[in-house]
Amino acid sequence: MIRTLRPGQRCEVWIASATGSSELAFTTDELLLEAPNWTLDGQALILNGDGVLWRLDLSGGLEKIAITGVPDLNNDHVLAPDGSTIYLSANDGHIYRADLRGGEADRLTPDDGSFHFLHGVSPDGLELAYVGIDGGDFSNPGQVMTMPAAGGPSALVDTGPGHCDGPEYSPDGKWLYFNTESFTTQAGHAQIARARVDGTGFERLLHSETVDWFPHLSPDARLASYIRFPSGTVGHPADLRVDVVLVSTSDWATPLHMWPRFGGQGTLNVNSWSPDSTRFAFAAYPEN
Repeated sequence: MIRTLRPGQRCEVWIASATGSSELAFTTDELLLEAPNWTLDGQALILNGDGVLWRLDLSGGLEKIAITGVPDLNNDHVLAPDGSTIYLSANDGHIYRADLRGGEADRLTPDDGSFHFLHGVSPDGLELAYVGIDGGDFSNPGQVMTMPAAGGPSALVDTGPGHCDGPEYSPDGKWLYFNTESFTTQAGHAQIARARVDGTGFERLLHSETVDWFPHLSPDARLASYIRFPSGTVGHPADLRVDVVLVSTSDWATPLHMWPRFGGQGTLNVNSWSPDSTRFAFAAYPEN
């Protein structure tokens, strides 16, 4: 399903600084944009909206990227380390590869009965991390999976029985960071964790009463952003009060800065750090 703005709602794209400041980069009441990625040259953000990709030049222009051969896109998209390739999840449950300039996309995942939601590309560009939903049945927990970036057999990363989401690689390629419900019996109580790519070393990084999703490490691995939902939230829904949180990766329990916003789904689903690790982007959806 393609998300749209509700009457009286607008979309805002924000840039937050590692020093705690923030600036409004773009706003519209016509298009719901989600999940910014920062381009490798530092000049633009890539977002999805209305089932397609958009390039937001930070000098002010918004332009549709004409990618063909792919169904409506969702907010799980990640740029490859080469800076010119993008990997995409679509609403048919498959992962695609495309040129960031546009053109025909290639489907990478097989018809294996599962849904595939992309979240990470390894630093060498050879592997993808995604969430697999067995049988496309959302009553089944999401599982952390990896696969060759060129396509091929997938491997399960064992992270316990709880639902997992948002797996992405650490800058050194040794770890996967994600949120998981494997540490609790309380429905929806996601917490931030990591595991080595081979599944060993599975550990919880943050103990909190809130529902914590989508950890994103800065390119220099010193900082991380994530989105904090209110206690009792199930999943990562839209249209509620959330906090965008910045922490040091040496101390996940102590926020360095927080940005309260009205948002949730679409705000911070994928890594949005600038290449120089000084800023990251997120979306909000305030209502009048």
